[in-house]
Amino acid sequence: QVQLVESGGGSVQAGESLRLSCVASRYDYTSYFMGWFRQAPGKEREGVAVIRRDDDTIYYSDAVKGRATLIQDRARKNLVLEVDHVKPEDAAMYYCAATHPGWSGRRWTDPDQYIYWGQGTQVTVSS
Repeated sequence: QVQLVESGGGSVQAGESLRLSCVASRYDYTSYFMGWFRQAPGKEREGVAVIRRDDDTIYYSDAVKGRATLIQDRARKNLVLEVDHVKPEDAAMYYCAATHPGWSGRRWTDPDQYIYWGQGTQVTVSS
């Protein structure tokens, strides 16, 4: 069992930056994908940014590409998401998630393959 704990949410002004952190409880757990999803009210959960742990490839959604940076700190079991130039549409509950160690054959954006989820951290954007 792996616990994922997010932090860093809160209120952000449009145009500013946000930084979210996810800490995993087990240092020896290596998922295939690990990263961030978000869900706004009335919308489906969507992938934001994940890292493929076997080769450190990072994937970003089109919504944040060019504005987001995913940083992995293996020593601290910490996965940080930074988003610059925050937009009102970035407001959502953000979740950290991790898959099994083996590849499921699905695209990184498919939330059904993620077996571990954090409790979420809320991000609100004021303009």
